[in-house]
Formats: sequence, C-alpha cells, structure tokens
Amino acid sequence: MFILLVFSFLAGIVTILSPCILPLLPIILAGGTGNNRRRPLGIVLGFVLSFTLATLGLSALVKATGISANLLRNLAILILFVFGLFSTFPSLKNIWERLTAKFASIRTPTHPGFLGGILIGVSLGIVWTPCVGPILASIITLAASSSLSFGSIFITLAYSLGTAIPLFFIMQGSSIFITRLAWLKKNSARIQQSFGLLMIFTSLLLLFQVDRRFQAYILDKFPKWGTGLTNFEDTELVRTNLINLNTKGETMNLKNHGSAPEITPGLNWLNSPPLTLQEQRGKVVLLDFWTYSCVNCIRTIPFLKAWDAKYKDQGLVIIGVHSPEFEFEKDPKNVSAAIRDFGVPYPVVQDNDFTVWRAYNNRYWPAKYLIDKEGIIRYTHFGEGDYQETELAIQSLLDSAEVEKNLVDLPEHTNSTRSPETYLGYWRLANFVSSPAPVKDKLVLYQTDSTFGTNGVGLRGNWLIAYQHAEAESGSSLVYRFDAKEVNLVMRPKPGITPKVIIYLDEEKLSELTITTDKLYNLINLASPGNHYLEIKFPEGGVEVYAFTFG
Repeated sequence: MFILLVFSFLAGIVTILSPCILPLLPIILAGGTGNNRRRPLGIVLGFVLSFTLATLGLSALVKATGISANLLRNLAILILFVFGLFSTFPSLKNIWERLTAKFASIRTPTHPGFLGGILIGVSLGIVWTPCVGPILASIITLAASSSLSFGSIFITLAYSLGTAIPLFFIMQGSSIFITRLAWLKKNSARIQQSFGLLMIFTSLLLLFQVDRRFQAYILDKFPKWGTGLTNFEDTELVRTNLINLNTKGETMNLKNHGSAPEITPGLNWLNSPPLTLQEQRGKVVLLDFWTYSCVNCIRTIPFLKAWDAKYKDQGLVIIGVHSPEFEFEKDPKNVSAAIRDFGVPYPVVQDNDFTVWRAYNNRYWPAKYLIDKEGIIRYTHFGEGDYQETELAIQSLLDSAEVEKNLVDLPEHTNSTRSPETYLGYWRLANFVSSPAPVKDKLVLYQTDSTFGTNGVGLRGNWLIAYQHAEAESGSSLVYRFDAKEVNLVMRPKPGITPKVIIYLDEEKLSELTITTDKLYNLINLASPGNHYLEIKFPEGGVEVYAFTFG
C-alpha cells in the first residue's frame, strides 16, 4: 500500500511534464494572475477534490442519476468560460464578487477569489484527461467495476496531490513574476485581461473537444513522450502491489464473491458440447481466462491439465475461456490447433466478443475464477503463480474424503526478466528507436543503428506498421536489446506461405525458424539472464510480428 502511495504521488508530479497537461496550461497560468493570492490555493483544493471524486465516483453517479458525463463536462467548461469573462471584463468580476460575498455572508474581500478558485479547480478536475499509467488505470478499472477500497481512495488522492503541487507552484510563480517586474506589475490588469481571453478561447476548444484531438496528435507524433513518463510505474514491485490491491481479501478464506455470471449462450465450444454453469451445480467449476499466444497463460496450462486429471472424477470441471488478444486468435481453427499442441483436455469456449470477460469484469490473462457447488464465486487468482494456494482452494471446495490432499508437484517458472512485454503494432508501440518515427498503415523504409539502449525496439528495411502488428517485407529485420533469459515472439505467416526467419544473438547466427502458423514462437533460451542484442532477419518477408514476451 505504501509503495503504491509513493509511486502514485510521483506519477502525479511528473504529469506536469506530460502532453496531457498542455491544453490546460492557459487556465493554470491565468489562475496566477490578479491580486488575490488565495485563488491558487482554491484552485488546487477544488482540483484535488473534484479529480478524486470524478475518478472514483463519476461512473457510479452517471449510473445512479442518469446524468450524462458529457453534461457534467460541459457544465465545468461553462464555469471556466464565465471566469474567463470575469477576468476579461472587470465590471463583471466585481458583480460576481459582490454576489458571492453576499451569498456566503463573507465580510473579507479576499474570500470571493478563494471561492472562485475552488470553482475553477473543480471544473479543471472534471474536464482534465490525464496520461494514464498502470496505477491510475488500475484504479479507474476498479471504480468502473464498483470494487473500490479505502486504499484506492488514498492512492487517487496521492495522485491528485502530486499533480496539484506543481500546478500550485506554476500559479504562484506566475503571480510572483508579474508582481516583481515593474513593467508587468504596471500592466497587470491588461495581462489579466489577456489571460482571460485565453481562458475563453481554451474553454471553447475544450467544448469542441479539440484538447482530446490535440493530445492524440501529440502522443501519435511523439509516442515516447507519453509512455516515457509512465514507464517508472511499470515495475515488478508496482505490479505486485496492484495485484494485491485488486485481489485484496480473495485468498484462502474463500469469501462469498457473489453468484457466478452464466456463460453467454451461443458461443463456439471446443473439446466439448456447449455447457452452462447451471448444469454444473453440485460440482466445483474453475474458469480459466486465457489466450493461446499469451506466454503467461501457456505456463499455467500444465497445472490446469494436472488438476483436471487429478480432480475431474471428484467433481472438478475446468472450463477454458479463450478471450483473444489479437484478431487472428479469433479463428476457431487456430484455437483448435493450439488446444491440440498444448494437449488441453478440458472444455474451451471461444469468447471472441469478450462477453464472458465483461460479465466477470476480468482484466487479466490468465485469470482463474473458482466457483463452488452452489454457483458462488469463492476464489480468484490473476496472473501466474500461487498454484499451491489455488489447489488448496480447489480441495477445500470439493470437500470430499476421496480427494487426495497431496499437491501437484510441477516446476514453476521463475521470472528473471527486466524487459517488458513489447507490442509491435502502433496501438501500443513504445521505445521505438528507428528512423523515421512510426508511420501508420504505410510501407516505409526504416533505418536503425546498433547503439540504442536496453528495451529499445527497431526495424530495418521495408515494413508496414499496422494497428496490432508490423508486416515484414523481404530483406527486412527486427532488432531488440533485451535483458532476460527467455525471448518469445508472436508471429503469423501471410496466407499460403511458410517463410523462414533467422535469429541472431549478439550479431552471431543462433538458429532458423519456419513460420507455419499463427502462434507464440520461442526464439531464445539462455542458461542465465543477461543483456543481449537480438536481430531477427526476414529474408523472404511475408511475416506479421505482434508482440515480444520475456522470461
């Protein structure tokens, strides 16, 4: 918990450097103009409260009242527009201050500026869309699923405070700058009016959602700007604490987590005729959300197979819910081939439209939901590992004298990588080191030297970067500097061909592979983890590459 608070606070602070703050800078700078020094404090207070409440409770408010989220955003923009008018036309401002002073029974003339600052801050917190990193993304997901805890509230507050502190210093700095310089001080009224006009203009841009298009444009042209600022959150320490936050209390006490949603009827089933959870009453059901190119899912399969063999006759039913990450994983033939290759013996249902995934509010590959004999979810686990804990939960729910109490003894994978999962389509492409910058959906000649740092990924030769993948032309290559023991790459051949690829490790030829189907290919297995330079050559082209995973 403390780790997440610290990282969330730091993430809020570095937000001031992100492109997502740019559309609001005119309003923030305007907050520092004028003679009222309490206004910046009001803006910060209003921002912290409204952003925290909007992040945690906006979806619940919309559901409960039917009020459109866009209506709330437009109301906030209207408030900003009105304050822009007040700054531009002092006569209107004086009328406002008299009204607020009378309404609040405040005698001190400085307080209306403070109250006005709170209104501006509240509006900013509603209209602002931050560049979301792993921590805030997890909190937003929990809020959407009504799974919030006190920890989530404090973490969001820490992020809001981290963001508010630099904003406060910017506003204070602009105020000091204006009052210290004689010419600026002399013309402070005109400067305030200029910022008022800028505030009005910015409000109109917000109304027509130009800010969102601007953010998208900046992040598209400078992808490292957005991702680089949130990379420090994407560490094993933070990921572990987020999983603990998301699954708090969901351990061996086997709490009642509510009735298990029924599996959507009409889906395609493999290894079995269609099943329903209602038909499985009296049995223990383990739902495993997976996809066949997910290396973490693949490492879980041996345990699932062992549990199926050991407990099937005692009343355990394992159902694999195949929820595809990539488009080609929707093809029943590909899923059937993967089931055959991995030796999966239990039923698998294809959840191509994520209807079952959404019904369980799932967010992970792999994810396990253990359902008791009455149809109640009693245990969940997300990601790899904790196999003994999961098996103990299975034994507890089976609750039979016939169940063997010894546990499955299989080697567990030890993750020794410092290289993250890396996607090669433009939807999530990061750490791209080639020249030119990624061009969407066009065949481009890319160049890359060999001097880039760890976790950089680059292309050489002619490539087409599509939404989910990159397509190699003949004579092209893909380079990556990794820090891991194991390297895997999801690849797919163009229809009708089985091209070869050549693997080079530290500029020495290591092996050749023939790409026969759409799947995860293991490229490298080293005796120990280390920092290495990988190059994959595509002499024939005709290969789509999707994502690197490491171990």
